[in-house]
Amino acid sequence: MRDEFLVFGQPVIEELEIAEVVASLRSGWIGTGPKVLRFERMLEAYLGARHVRCVSSCTAALTLALRALEIGPGDEVIVPAMTFVASANAVELSGATTVLVDSKPGSGLMDLGAAEAAVGPRTKAILPVHLAGRPMNLNRLRLMSEKHGLVILEDAAHAIGAEWRGRKIGSSGRAVAFSFYPTKNITTIEGGAIATDDAALAAEIERLALHGLSLGAWQRFSDEGFKHYIAVKPGYKFNMTDVQAAVGIHQLPRLDAWIKARAERWARYDELLAGLPVTLPPPPDPNSRHARHLYQVLISREAGRSRDEVLDALTSHRIGTGVHYIGVHLQPYYRELYGIDPMALPVATDISERTLSLPLSPVLTHEDQKDVTGALRQALSPAVRPRSRT
Repeated sequence: MRDEFLVFGQPVIEELEIAEVVASLRSGWIGTGPKVLRFERMLEAYLGARHVRCVSSCTAALTLALRALEIGPGDEVIVPAMTFVASANAVELSGATTVLVDSKPGSGLMDLGAAEAAVGPRTKAILPVHLAGRPMNLNRLRLMSEKHGLVILEDAAHAIGAEWRGRKIGSSGRAVAFSFYPTKNITTIEGGAIATDDAALAAEIERLALHGLSLGAWQRFSDEGFKHYIAVKPGYKFNMTDVQAAVGIHQLPRLDAWIKARAERWARYDELLAGLPVTLPPPPDPNSRHARHLYQVLISREAGRSRDEVLDALTSHRIGTGVHYIGVHLQPYYRELYGIDPMALPVATDISERTLSLPLSPVLTHEDQKDVTGALRQALSPAVRPRSRT
């Protein structure tokens, strides 16, 4: 039994971030200002993106992108059932209709064959999710979008630092949304961003994120003199603050080293879990760089214990875990609104019942991993038949 609870997804906050936050607080400028602008330029350089705009969350980024892309009532957006509910919520709140599709076995990524079969006369966009930091096949996705005239809005909440064919996720595309929530590979406490190759779309998202005003507070109240704003259209209050950006400014330069450290711990889990009645995550596509955000296993149906029983057992051993995810189609709102039979989306339903995410971070120690896998082994001790990787 551990002396201290092992927190799932605990952020790595170092002294540079703390000092930068304190400097922001002492500066008197704690809202959206120069540090947000600096963080945006850093993200553009890191991603190789033409334009990045930081906002209050990935959910805000998705919501703003749908609004700026003029997707709303009468439109349909294809969304994977195996994702966090926020992906679908953004579509619902736009007034558009969410069309949920199944996943690919193993990776859990959106099944693009199922997605193409779901395209109809009202389909306007597709919202792929780079689940767990594993990139979608962007080549196939873009061919599909061109064939059917669809807008692609990528949910890259898990995928900062991931690559497809040597290019960062976010380096190209109409709209790619990122998250900097505390559990993500880098954090700004709360926060998100949109990367786009479309200057007009970036400008529209920036306006909509702050009430639809023609000028943000930094432009209105800086030492260049007061400037009047104009309310161009009704917008939201989705801006990032300088206090948040102060954290991100020092997190981003460490990201690649942290992904390497995550990969090392990923490989160690693969070794430690060999022979247990769990299905390990499949290896990355050779055309990609996996961001290694989540290490997910599937509990075997022959294990003798349900996923939730295993969760409870790990918690009793002071091990924090996660479930990513119970599919959108199984959530009460979507289940009742669209009446989807769980067996119509068999892969997403199966993952929903069996998936379990283990602690993974750049500072997870070997002893931590031994504690995790030892507790998991004990929780699954009645099962004797090992499950191979798929």
